[in-house]
Amino acid sequence: MNRKQLQFAPDLGGDNLLVAYVNRVGDADKIGRIACGFLNTSGGCICIRWKRTGRPAVSPEEVARLEKKLHEGISPKSLVSFTVEKARRDEKSLLIEVPRGKDVPYAFRDVIYLRDGNVMRKASVEEIRDLILRRQIEPERWERRFSLADLPRDLNPGEIGASVRDAQKMRRNFFSDDSNPLKVLEDLSVAKYGRLTNGGDVLFATNPASRLPQIRLRAFRYNTDKAGDKFSDMKILEGPLLRIFEEAYAFVVRNTPSVARFVKGSPKREDSPLYPEEAIREALINALVHRDYSASSGGVSVHIFPRRLEIWNSGSLPEGITVENLSKGQLSVLRNPDIAHVVYLRGFMEKAGRGGKLMVQRCKEAGLPPPVWQSDPNRGVSVVFHSAGGAKGVTAEVTAEVTAEVTAEVEKLIQHIDGDMPRGEIQARLRRKHDEYFRKAYLFPALKAGLIEMTIPDKPNSSKQRYRLTAKGKALKIQKNRASSQ
Repeated sequence: MNRKQLQFAPDLGGDNLLVAYVNRVGDADKIGRIACGFLNTSGGCICIRWKRTGRPAVSPEEVARLEKKLHEGISPKSLVSFTVEKARRDEKSLLIEVPRGKDVPYAFRDVIYLRDGNVMRKASVEEIRDLILRRQIEPERWERRFSLADLPRDLNPGEIGASVRDAQKMRRNFFSDDSNPLKVLEDLSVAKYGRLTNGGDVLFATNPASRLPQIRLRAFRYNTDKAGDKFSDMKILEGPLLRIFEEAYAFVVRNTPSVARFVKGSPKREDSPLYPEEAIREALINALVHRDYSASSGGVSVHIFPRRLEIWNSGSLPEGITVENLSKGQLSVLRNPDIAHVVYLRGFMEKAGRGGKLMVQRCKEAGLPPPVWQSDPNRGVSVVFHSAGGAKGVTAEVTAEVTAEVTAEVEKLIQHIDGDMPRGEIQARLRRKHDEYFRKAYLFPALKAGLIEMTIPDKPNSSKQRYRLTAKGKALKIQKNRASSQ
């Protein structure tokens, strides 16, 4: 590869982030070789930029085809994440983030590549032997060790089915046989020889906490800003990792205030959570995916105070990651790459290493101070979100846990909303033919309760109008689904 196409690019992440610039999405062979070289060395990012007024923008179908080619060509399987983002001025970028791999040597189409300075080249026989020896002397990762779970008895079929559906929705259905649960688990590297790994247990067992107590998440809401034993709400969450994640976020939503903001150019008020949804979800998923699970005494906890929110996990930061670089979007050194890969395929973790930068941006957009990371080998790792000087514009009442005041019609409505949906489609799913009755009994009460919102609030009668769940609506949906499954 041309030396000019591989360079350090601090604007896309940490100070030492190597970025390879590629001209076309169709250069799958070149992109695969670069990704392979990054996996075998210190990681990097592949950037494809285009101008809006130039050649046509890259379509989702092209991105999906490229991702499939890389997934099929790279062996062993590894997390390589794809995101389309705005670049400078009139440009957009397809960013392909490649964290440093933990299962070296990696090959692309049966050839092993290494990065040598600013050049990608084939590895020599001696270098391949070196990589293999390095892998053999390193201890086996915790997530790869066999779990004590019994596959038929302890497995949660619903989580496997949800993984297949989520991957299909994200155009990442890379399974050799998605109708065979065991083959799906083997394709995800969380099962082998008919046994589940620890990573598979965390992700796909009905109750992994019965064997792995460190999977539990504890959540608290305090009445004052001082930590203590007096709290007004407390939950201990357990189950598959992504169910814990969704329930933890629902706990945050119902225990933090809502904020009244005014949309620029519009007199209408918009109510939203105090802390940006995307930032909190990113912080939670990072705490659950990247933490050190090897200590059975460890865990993750959420502490909500009137003026701040803390998300803590035991252990320390992975080697090579620093508190100073987290906010800059330092490329991840994955502690649990198998767990991270599954979470990425399901669409819960779109940015392999730039989540910290996203959290800073979302807090800034919401008028909040940037989050603060803290790390201590003895005290663990935490990220703290602060309200803006007492959170101006915050409503007096904290969003309470959803009560029976919500009508049965509204409960049914939120259960049938998935993403942004037009009124007619929601009405059809509910099998309600009478338009006026649907509006009065279902749509208007849900809007008034703040459980759903319009995608075009300034034009309520627009033919392009869609409706979606608010953070409060999502919390209610999770709460009701959990109650019905118990």
